[in-house]
Amino acid sequence: MKTLVFAPETYNLAETSRMIEIARACQDRFQIVFMAYGGMFEDLIRSEGFGLREMSPRLTSEKIDHFYKVYKAEKIDPLFTVDELMERVNNEITLFNEVNPAALVTGYCLSTSISTRAVGIPLVSTIQSTWTPAYYEANLGTWPDMVDCPLIRWLPNHTLDRTLDRVYSKVSLPVGSFFLGANFNKVARKYGVRRLKSIELWEGDYALLAEPPEFSGLTNLPPHYRYIGPLIARLEREIPPEVLNIPRDQPIVYFAMGSSGNPEIIASIIEGFRSKPYRVIAPVRPLVEKMPIRVPPNVIVTDWLPAHKVNPMADISVTHGGIGTVLTACLAGTPIVGVGMQPEQEANLECLVRKGFAIRIRKKRVTPQRILEAIDRLLADREAHRRARAFQKIVSQWDGPSNAARFFAETFG
Repeated sequence: MKTLVFAPETYNLAETSRMIEIARACQDRFQIVFMAYGGMFEDLIRSEGFGLREMSPRLTSEKIDHFYKVYKAEKIDPLFTVDELMERVNNEITLFNEVNPAALVTGYCLSTSISTRAVGIPLVSTIQSTWTPAYYEANLGTWPDMVDCPLIRWLPNHTLDRTLDRVYSKVSLPVGSFFLGANFNKVARKYGVRRLKSIELWEGDYALLAEPPEFSGLTNLPPHYRYIGPLIARLEREIPPEVLNIPRDQPIVYFAMGSSGNPEIIASIIEGFRSKPYRVIAPVRPLVEKMPIRVPPNVIVTDWLPAHKVNPMADISVTHGGIGTVLTACLAGTPIVGVGMQPEQEANLECLVRKGFAIRIRKKRVTPQRILEAIDRLLADREAHRRARAFQKIVSQWDGPSNAARFFAETFG
């Protein structure tokens, strides 16, 4: 039986759950090995009974915080030092030589973009269409929140958006660009790996798009891309009694911000729900447990929940725009109010804004009042609810894990 190595960054819930969903579907045909550098979600892998190789250098809480700040453009720094990357790549190659995998599967364990190419192992990435040059070539990009400032807000949105599309679709940005750092190519050179362009860090030799094609509407994609459908977290956790028994006397809001949400924004939104005529389920406790927050009586704050079971209880979803969280809401048929924490989340939300059942609020302009106004607007919008239910039918026809397993069997089996 051939081996697949899965390499999630286990500080991120969505990334970890995606890899677990694919591994579950593949385990009858392949030997499964997980590798990870640390993070609170490693135990999810162990609880599924998969073998886990703990890789070094181990991630500290400070390093994880650094990653999130770089991805959100809150900090301009390399993700890794050259020494960190060298150690990761060396240890990955050692593992590959030991288990001889047919392929490596990841979302954004970016050091594997060097190690797999150094030893000639196929790299399979799970991504979404909003990361691809084709998305911008189709003039679908919007000006990112990281550069949303008063100095440029006087310009028409259309002008800003089309400028972004031209830059992203025409310029092949090297990995030396500010948001990734030149260190990747310094290390790649040491292993005889040709210079990587920015998209090559993410897409691999094969790219599995964890969405249906109707999500963005893109059809003109390279041949090594394949739509497989949603890969959503299906946590096997008990639903707390207070959630199961939540009164249905008022509309229910499901407020989920993944594992990358901004604690200050989340705390302010929670406090803004006070005295509003709806009840809120908010699985955000790990993100705000250190915040001095006064939780209103109409809000239930919990640990991570099985969103695929709880989200359908709601009338409206408020989310950060991560692809898993967004598609979980789509599968529940709920309109969405979104505040993206980083560019790909902003783009995911825009795909649903164009479909007529989402409202996106820019991160630098978000206030509790704007969130509440958007919720009220969508609660009263019958057409938005109709469109959400129509898209629900489309998304529910796709079985992401089974489609991924079929790809691996056909390609590497």
